[in-house]
Amino acid sequence: MLDTSIFVEILNVPGKATQHKAILAQLEERIRQRESLFLPMATILETGNHIGQNGDGGARRQCAQDFVQQVSAALAGRSPFKPISFLQAIELQAWLNEFPDHATRGSGLGDLSIIHDWQRLCAQNRGRRVYIWSLDEHLRAYDRAPEL
Repeated sequence: MLDTSIFVEILNVPGKATQHKAILAQLEERIRQRESLFLPMATILETGNHIGQNGDGGARRQCAQDFVQQVSAALAGRSPFKPISFLQAIELQAWLNEFPDHATRGSGLGDLSIIHDWQRLCAQNRGRRVYIWSLDEHLRAYDRAPEL
């Protein structure tokens, strides 16, 4: 599952990406290994925000076009990324109830939603490794080995 910190690197977002080439190399390896690369809704929204807030107008526009192309391809099933987490109101309400405690630990609602996505994928994929691919240390800790 991709965190925003990885998606901004893949897209080379101005003012955010610092490891673009290294992350692209890691992406190629993950594709070669046939890993499932889930793209959470929070990652899509947060990356869109970063694009809109960084770089000059021309760079923002080009990056926004690349972003739209990547996300559209994922939605159409023509990408290594599989979009997930199109929320229902009941799920969002449950997350909102948890959010104050989560926020006191210095983490946002987007991260909370990604953690819930990870928990759901763990339950659905007991025989597979499930992890959050992130540059953020607190999200990298979400890495569960396959259950036997």
